[in-house]
Amino acid sequence: NFIGQELWGRPTDVPWAMVFPADPLQLARHPSQLYQFALEGVLLFVVLLLFSARPRPMWATSGLFALGYGCLRFIAEFFRQPDAHIGFQAFGWLTRGQLLCLPMIALGLFLLWWAYHRQAPVGGGRKMA
Repeated sequence: NFIGQELWGRPTDVPWAMVFPADPLQLARHPSQLYQFALEGVLLFVVLLLFSARPRPMWATSGLFALGYGCLRFIAEFFRQPDAHIGFQAFGWLTRGQLLCLPMIALGLFLLWWAYHRQAPVGGGRKMA
């Protein structure tokens, strides 16, 4: 998205703001694509790598991924310009991307809860994955 100059950030005056050549308004914008890469790519990868370095109950890592991705994407969406044909979906500030993050956050919380509270399988099944 960054190289293709898609999904620009919201206009800003921060020192690291960028003007995208394809932007007809030529406004300084948040490099939201780089924020998403740093949060949902690098940070989430490191957190999952450290978390999964030790044995965890089955589905715990998946739950942490869903929760982490949903939360980090929700945050990153504050810096991204909503699609012109969609705009804000609720309360004048909530984007469709943020709304779509909510089920992922709920799924992540459920999977983490379930991973740590379910009974071990009967018959010697593996509890740790």
